[in-house]
Amino acid sequence: MHRDEQTSVERYVLALEQNSEEFNLKLSPAALQQLRDYYELLLKWNERLHLVGPCSPEEFATRHVLESLFLLRHLPPGARIVDVGPGGGLPMIPCLIVRADLRAILVESSHKKAVFLSEALRAVGVSHRATVVASRFEDIVIAPEGDYLTSRALDRFAETLPKLIEWARPHRTLLIYAGEELRREVETLLPASRAELIPQSERRFLIVCPTESRAIPGPG
Repeated sequence: MHRDEQTSVERYVLALEQNSEEFNLKLSPAALQQLRDYYELLLKWNERLHLVGPCSPEEFATRHVLESLFLLRHLPPGARIVDVGPGGGLPMIPCLIVRADLRAILVESSHKKAVFLSEALRAVGVSHRATVVASRFEDIVIAPEGDYLTSRALDRFAETLPKLIEWARPHRTLLIYAGEELRREVETLLPASRAELIPQSERRFLIVCPTESRAIPGPG
């Protein structure tokens, strides 16, 4: 079958299969089916809610889904994660699909996107391991329990980052997706952080940040 004869969903699944090894992943047939179901649902909702920007099926598979799964190398068995601003479900929904031991809380400020997240979690069969909180993280007085906090695409990320660090509980590890500019900002605020270059990228990083190393002063 030629590329122009394939559906966008078929191209997406093929890209997952062809590129997963570079991300040190082996996706089971069951996981691939769930990731397919997730993509099909996102396509249905995306025109109305603008969950992700315009991109090809191949780009969504690699830059969005496989980059989200790059997080897994830092999550030990049974990890509990808080995902702030997941929007269309990234990075947490793919991670929950591939790792059945994970638990997550998804904090999403858009109520409409929170509805999508709840539906997507249910559709891919992981809703029993995840909770959606429809709120700005700044409006939640105490951050939810969790070992890790991740964020991939918050609005005004550089401006919001110091607030996010302060909001995180002590001794929780932050796993932040960042470009070059935000990487420098994170390294200033969290001197002990380390940046890992994401596969197939020259300027996108996953930054591992132990919050106890933070350089900015705490409240009061």
